[in-house]
Amino acid sequence: MSETDSFIEEVSDEVRRDKLFALYRKYGWIAGVIVVLVVGAASYNEWRKHTEIQAAQGFGDAIMTALTAEDVAKRSDAIALVAAPTSETQAFLDLLQAAAKTEASDRDGALALLDGLAANPDAPQTYRSLAELKAVMLRGASQDRTARLAVLDKLATPGNPFRALAMEQKALALYEFGETDAALGLLLAILEEPEVSQGLLERSQQLIVALGGTVPQSPTVDPTNG
Repeated sequence: MSETDSFIEEVSDEVRRDKLFALYRKYGWIAGVIVVLVVGAASYNEWRKHTEIQAAQGFGDAIMTALTAEDVAKRSDAIALVAAPTSETQAFLDLLQAAAKTEASDRDGALALLDGLAANPDAPQTYRSLAELKAVMLRGASQDRTARLAVLDKLATPGNPFRALAMEQKALALYEFGETDAALGLLLAILEEPEVSQGLLERSQQLIVALGGTVPQSPTVDPTNG
């Protein structure tokens, strides 16, 4: 390589460095801002996760403390003082407090909580349905027959998480009304429901026998038939 070519190459390298340095001075702050934003976002995300974990732990500890009260009336009052961070956790607290009031024989107080939760549009639908079921069970025979069956029919629709339990409660109501055959039909239908708990299956079988029905035998499998 001649001295001229070497000189030209050095000049070209110097020009490129000058251009890069000029670009860095002009736009380098953008890279700095990006770095700050990335680091800041990561730090905020970690802080948010830590805060949520602490809040969840605090909420759980408060519930456990409230539930340890030996006096059921004081237990209900203690649950009422627990701060709920979300509408879902508030619905959960309403169910716990309603159970405590029921245990303390405060039927009206329990029903007020359950009815309020069932009508709350901000509460998760599962909790609202459970509140409706608990309310209709708590009222029992004291409520209007038509209203009682209407609620149970709604809860017993396919897809409702409490369908089988609502069917059981409707069967009990029909038996109270003297409609034994209809009650037996519902109890037999429960035995065919998918994903029914073992406890509900056993209760349904016992009720079928108590009402004079016959529990169908499970089909046997011939071992020689694959």
